[in-house]
Amino acid sequence: MDMDKIAKLQQMIDESRSVVFFGGAGVSTESNIPDFRSSDGLYQQTYKYPPEQVVSHTFFMHYTEAFYEFYKERMMFLEAKPNKAHLKLAQLEAAEKVTAVITQNIDGLHQMAGSKNVLELHGSIHRNYCQKCGNFYDAAYVKKAEGIPRCECGGIIKPDVVLYEEGLDSDVISRSIRAISEADMLMIGGTSLAVYPAAGFIDYFHGKYLVVVNKSATAREVHASLCINEPIGEVLDQIVVR
Repeated sequence: MDMDKIAKLQQMIDESRSVVFFGGAGVSTESNIPDFRSSDGLYQQTYKYPPEQVVSHTFFMHYTEAFYEFYKERMMFLEAKPNKAHLKLAQLEAAEKVTAVITQNIDGLHQMAGSKNVLELHGSIHRNYCQKCGNFYDAAYVKKAEGIPRCECGGIIKPDVVLYEEGLDSDVISRSIRAISEADMLMIGGTSLAVYPAAGFIDYFHGKYLVVVNKSATAREVHASLCINEPIGEVLDQIVVR
C-alpha cells in the first residue's frame, strides 16, 4: 500500500465539501460476490448459455426458467455482508462528506452498511414485482421459489434489475448526473469503466478532485488527480472520518 497516496486521498477528502462515490463490481468482490469481467469473473466461466446472453431481456422472456436457474445461483448472494468499503462510505455520509453513492451493483450492500442516498443504476435484487398485477416480493421469496417465482395471482415475478436490452431508469440517471455535476470530488472505485452509459456519467464531473481506486487499469482513460491500484476496501479502511 502506497501510504503517500493514501495521505493524498485523505487530504482531498478533508478539503472537499461534497464527495460523490461511483462504484462497480470491485466494491463487492471483497464481500465474496463475483464480478463479471475479471479473470475469474462470471464472463470467464463455462455455462450452458453465455452469461451475457442469460442476463438479457430476450432470454428472460423466452427462457425464464433457465434465467432464474442462473440468476438465483450466480447473482443472488443474500448471505453477503458489507465490507470495509461499504462501511467507510456510510460513515463518510454520516459525517456529511459523501453526498451520494452511485453504484452499478444490485446487491444492496451499501444500504445494509447504512448509506442513505444510494443511486442504483442497474436496480436491485431486493425488489421484485409481478409482471401481471405489480405485487412486490423480496429477494428471499425469489431465492426460495422452486423454478420460476410466481405471484399469488399466477403472474411471473421479474427482478427489478436492468437486463441487457433494457434502459436505465431515467430518474436515477438524472439524479446521478446532478450529484456528479454538483460534487467537488468524484471517487471512482471498483469499476473498469467498461459499461456504458454508466461509464460516461463521469464526463459530467467538473469539480476539483477526480480519484480512481481500482485493482487494475480502467477501460477508458480519465484525467484523474490520483490513481490507486489497490482493493477499494483496503484503501478506504485507511481513511479517517473527521
